[in-house]
Order: sequence, then structure tokens, then C-alpha cells
Amino acid sequence: MRIEAYAQVQQLYNNNSTKQLKKETKSSSFSDQLQISSMGKDIQVAKQAVANAADVREDLVASVKSRINNGTYEVDGSSLAEKLYQKYSAF
Repeated sequence: MRIEAYAQVQQLYNNNSTKQLKKETKSSSFSDQLQISSMGKDIQVAKQAVANAADVREDLVASVKSRINNGTYEVDGSSLAEKLYQKYSAF
């Protein structure tokens, strides 16, 4: 394998591509444009709404906390097992 030959070939490719690029940039007068569809705008609005929403639903958490503190919060074992099984089988 001749490494110096590879370097010479690479120089040829580099010289040709830059000459062509200069010619293309001089002759072209195109400008890039970006158009966002109405669906894209709706998605952006939805993402912003989700980002601004709270991660915790305080009304539900406060209710459960008060029942735990009062000692009135009870968990049905079979209901819990059923819900766990449904979540597990969904995967």
C-alpha cells in the first residue's frame, strides 16, 4: 500500500470540489426558507402547554395525604394486585 499515492489522489479531489463549489455559489441566488405547517404549530403549542403544566396534581396528592395522616386511607390488596397485573401485561 502506498500512502503517498493516497495523499495525491486526495489532493485532486479537494481541488476539484472547491472549484466546483465556488462556481455553484457564484451562479446560484437561492435562499433557504422554512415553513411550519399548521399541525407543526399546534404541536409546538401543545409542547409548550405540557412544559408549563405542573408535574404533580396537587389536588389528588393533598387528598391522599390527608387520608393517610388521618388513618382513613385503605388499600384493597386484590385491587392493587389487579392494577399491577394490568400495568405489567401492558408492557
